[in-house]
Amino acid sequence: MEEFKSVRESRVSITELMLPSHSNFGGKVHGGHILNLMDQIAFACASKHSRRYCVTASVNRVDFLNPIEVGELVTLRASVNYTGRTSMVIGVRVDSENITTGKRRHCNSSYFTMVAKDEKGQSVPIPGLLVTDKQGVRRFARSKYRKESAFKRDTKFDENNFDVEEFMEMLKSENCKLNL
Repeated sequence: MEEFKSVRESRVSITELMLPSHSNFGGKVHGGHILNLMDQIAFACASKHSRRYCVTASVNRVDFLNPIEVGELVTLRASVNYTGRTSMVIGVRVDSENITTGKRRHCNSSYFTMVAKDEKGQSVPIPGLLVTDKQGVRRFARSKYRKESAFKRDTKFDENNFDVEEFMEMLKSENCKLNL
């Protein structure tokens, strides 16, 4: 196994024509179809980096910024933003292009945490990330920060650690009725 790999070595992109079978009831491309494509490209990127079968551990924030029309080309780009011991964060960007006007729109960006597995399903070490520019430092640091923030949030709201009294006053101004 290589000790470190560059972002460029694992970068993946795909372009696909959006068909009527991909549409939702509103006539736009179904978000579930886009999520499926995003998961596939995150898998391809993570597997290329680790040279292992990878599974999706989590998806961080999926915002649909612009709708995608049937008949448009959709391009997905994925790259490794962060590497831990056995996991990696894959950044995925989705852009659409109207094939008649050439107009392009950014439709989605998301971050997939992928874990490398061996033949028995056990997590295995992966190559580290060779960071070669300021953009790479920013992406690595942002992913590490997101990971730490998620851990703190999950711990704070864990059933065994949660302090109800801390949130009672806040809930009074929300669209809920307390009836404890």
